[in-house]
Amino acid sequence: MSADYQVHGDVAVITLHNPPVNGLGLATRRGITDGLQRAQQDAAVRAIVITGAGAAFSGGADITEFGTDKALAEPNLHTVIAAAEQLTKPVVAALHSVCMGGGLELALGCHYRVAAPGCSIALPEVKLGLLPGAGGTQRLPRVLGVEAALNLIVSGEAVPSEFIAAQPGQKLIDKLVDSRDGLLEGALAFARGVADVRPLPRVRDLPCAHPQGDAYFQFARNMVKGMSKHFPAPLKCVDAVEAATQHRRIDDGLKVERELFIQLMWTPESRALRHLFFAERAASKIPDVPADTPKRDIRKVAVIGAGTMGGGIAMNFLNAGIPVVMLETKQEALDRGTGTMRKNYEAQVKKGKLKQDKYEQRMALLSTTLDYAALADADLVIEAVFEDMGVKEQVFKQLDAVMKPGAILASNTSTLDLNRIAGFTQRPQDVVGLHFFSPANVMKLLEVVRGDATAPEVLATVMAVAKKIKKVAVVSGVCDGFIGNRMIEQYGRQAGFLLDEGCTPQQVDRAIEKFGFAMGPFRMGDLAGNDIGWAIRKRRAVEQPGMKYSKTADLLCERGRFGQKTGAGWYDYVPGKRDAIPNAEVEQMVAEHRQSLGITPRKISDEEIVQRLVYSLVNEAAHILEEGIANKASDIDVVYVFGYGFPVHRGGPLHYASEVGLFNVAQAMRRFAQNPLDDAAFWQPAPLLERLVAEGRQF
Repeated sequence: MSADYQVHGDVAVITLHNPPVNGLGLATRRGITDGLQRAQQDAAVRAIVITGAGAAFSGGADITEFGTDKALAEPNLHTVIAAAEQLTKPVVAALHSVCMGGGLELALGCHYRVAAPGCSIALPEVKLGLLPGAGGTQRLPRVLGVEAALNLIVSGEAVPSEFIAAQPGQKLIDKLVDSRDGLLEGALAFARGVADVRPLPRVRDLPCAHPQGDAYFQFARNMVKGMSKHFPAPLKCVDAVEAATQHRRIDDGLKVERELFIQLMWTPESRALRHLFFAERAASKIPDVPADTPKRDIRKVAVIGAGTMGGGIAMNFLNAGIPVVMLETKQEALDRGTGTMRKNYEAQVKKGKLKQDKYEQRMALLSTTLDYAALADADLVIEAVFEDMGVKEQVFKQLDAVMKPGAILASNTSTLDLNRIAGFTQRPQDVVGLHFFSPANVMKLLEVVRGDATAPEVLATVMAVAKKIKKVAVVSGVCDGFIGNRMIEQYGRQAGFLLDEGCTPQQVDRAIEKFGFAMGPFRMGDLAGNDIGWAIRKRRAVEQPGMKYSKTADLLCERGRFGQKTGAGWYDYVPGKRDAIPNAEVEQMVAEHRQSLGITPRKISDEEIVQRLVYSLVNEAAHILEEGIANKASDIDVVYVFGYGFPVHRGGPLHYASEVGLFNVAQAMRRFAQNPLDDAAFWQPAPLLERLVAEGRQF
């Protein structure tokens, strides 16, 4: 049973027991209804308290049951809420820590609510492309007022219990107790105090209206529309709350809520968001590294290099309260690096995102050095130096000489062979790749590169550290470019071929940005620095002379147009602004190059641009999966959404391919292989993709 039943004198207490957040799974739902029935039939019981064990009242639906028969099995959440609401003895919800989603809807079905301070209260369903489906849109406006309720529902953000309790006229929290420790005693005392009060107060019987009615909801729709362009759920939330004000009987409003919930369940956007929700949680599970693998203590971190990357990496650890020592070869470089970090923090203080004392505490955790010997007591060292094997070799040989036994040696390389880097040390089992994305203090993705010799406990440790510094970590095997950069190279190659065949940089960027990418390939190149891609192509020319590229990007770099940092790349840039301004000379350069190849430009549709860019990612991803570089398809989607700006509402390249239908994707690839100006060998569908199509399966 996932709910305990105990009687304290004349009050029955039902305690939800389904760690970690007391999700309302089938066993828990049964436990609640059975407990309510027992209390109803026991003449000695005058009132009932429902609370949660451990770290939550309830976080809502049990995510392990999503998509299974158990999720809808009776008693479903509606039935549980009705059972509490219809009981003839008062039911008091005792809220603490977390009260979200279905957990809050259950509390709203109780007659009274007592809360401890610091309880996070939210209806976060909108973040999964849904709306609250068990009365949240109908009951919350009745206790908080229409506007406050709609803000909570549309944002999905959590609000602390003490903030709600302080609002004049609110009926969500009947009593705020002094502390979490005193919650049960407070709830029992409150329950005894209301045991004889009749009629029992029910949220469903409260009035619900807005003085401006239609005008307010029109205003709300305009606001929400501007903020939620790719997502249908926020607007449906407005419709549902409006229904609460339009129907005198709550049951009619509940019917509207249910219909809207079911409509949203089937939208591609909600499917994509739910896919990513599970994919993000699954990314930390590594098949041969069980959850109970021992982890090493990480109490102090060293960072080699105080450039943009090193400084950003260090900030992650300082933000988490972990001391950092930073090493550079010259004092000026250290001063420059720490100066940039201060600037970043001061900008946050100015915007009110960080308190001055917190900023000072963080900087106090940072020390700097020019001497490798000063790193000896660090538990983890991360190298963020120039992307060159010779430079990495010097650094790792020095680290091997000074670091204490058991310290983890990590490289922030984005493409180089981690096994070779590990080979520069006498302890390859302690070497791992930690590929942060720029800006490292902002981007959520962390590619964890597992070398052939990386020890399981090293992997388990860095995955735990990633969580501590609030990163989404995905494990990759060793290959050129790992998961993300290996795929982006194919995407970049296609962008180049599209220029050769007749597109302009802004046409390509516009098409893929309309599809939902944060920025197109040419704006992205300008942001990252076109010289980085240039260096990779020069390396490729030696290692894989058969690899075909458009020459346009090299011609651009030969003109010194490296992107935003030089004020000129595929586009022009004005100092202090990020706006990409089309440049006539670049278009002329592309046209002349096309002419030199004897290519007659053709009109290329946005549809073809999007398919070639996105399907190039899909095909390379299928090879990556087949080679075992990525553990599962969903890991690749996480990499692309959190690290490369792939549209969230499309769920990542492989989820999107499955939505389009793998048969259709493979057909398009064969069509692109017929194009003499493209790379026919690349467009042969990967063997894994062929197999899935033949078996009628998805990734």
